[in-house]
Amino acid sequence: MPHPYHRLTVGFLTQHGKETVVAAALEAELGCTVARVQGFDTDQLGTFTRDVDRAGTQWEAARTKALTAIELSGLPIGLGSEGSFDRHPLLGFVSHNRELIMLVDRDRDIEIVGIADGPSPHVHGVARTGEELDGIAERAGFPTHWLVVRPNALDDPRFWKGVRDRDELRLAFDWARELSDDGAVAVESDLRAHANPRRMERIAEAARDLAQRAAVLCPVCGCPGFGRVETVRGLPCAVCWLPTAMARAHVHGCPRCEHREVHDIPGRTTADPQYCDACNP
Repeated sequence: MPHPYHRLTVGFLTQHGKETVVAAALEAELGCTVARVQGFDTDQLGTFTRDVDRAGTQWEAARTKALTAIELSGLPIGLGSEGSFDRHPLLGFVSHNRELIMLVDRDRDIEIVGIADGPSPHVHGVARTGEELDGIAERAGFPTHWLVVRPNALDDPRFWKGVRDRDELRLAFDWARELSDDGAVAVESDLRAHANPRRMERIAEAARDLAQRAAVLCPVCGCPGFGRVETVRGLPCAVCWLPTAMARAHVHGCPRCEHREVHDIPGRTTADPQYCDACNP
């Protein structure tokens, strides 16, 4: 039997070139067609240049975009994508990028989410000379990865974004230096998807995660998106057999009906005593 989304058109609200990588993943896995939806400036929901703060969470922003795609296109299924950059939870000195793509199915009243995250360089620095400017640009992967230039510091509200070649970089640098109080120019990575190939790769990973999740149908009601919804902890210690905080199973569930299944993690029967609060307090 074909997938429920086979030959359906899915609306995707985006203005930064994400539709190519998202369509490649979903169309190959589900047999649907991903159509770009226009008519709404997604920068109204937040920008990486910080001139517009994101209202709400990353999930809420992606949901808003998906619902707007449905409203503008009249299609029953919409996609919304939202990225975030923060400090890596373990490697505090490394920037961490998380990409989330949400599919909203209006007819089934469900949401299916794909996520990809990991380290992702977000280069920024202050330059007063051409040599310092070149050093920051090289670290950022310029010109493959575009730049944003500001006078003074990274919190200055004036900026020149989308700097994509050496001539434009020199013009932006001179512009910012003229406006700067002391000749300092702040330079950072342009984090918009079409300006940042590293981020676009992560968006493609999130799209594949979404496609694989949506491809699995609930064994009871046939709804797309059957997959992991919870982790069960309490894997017994190999020495004392008391439960630990280690995961022992995953609960898979349907986004529409009540059906749930518990799946033990293959090859995981006991936990090393180093993870046991009794053996290693």
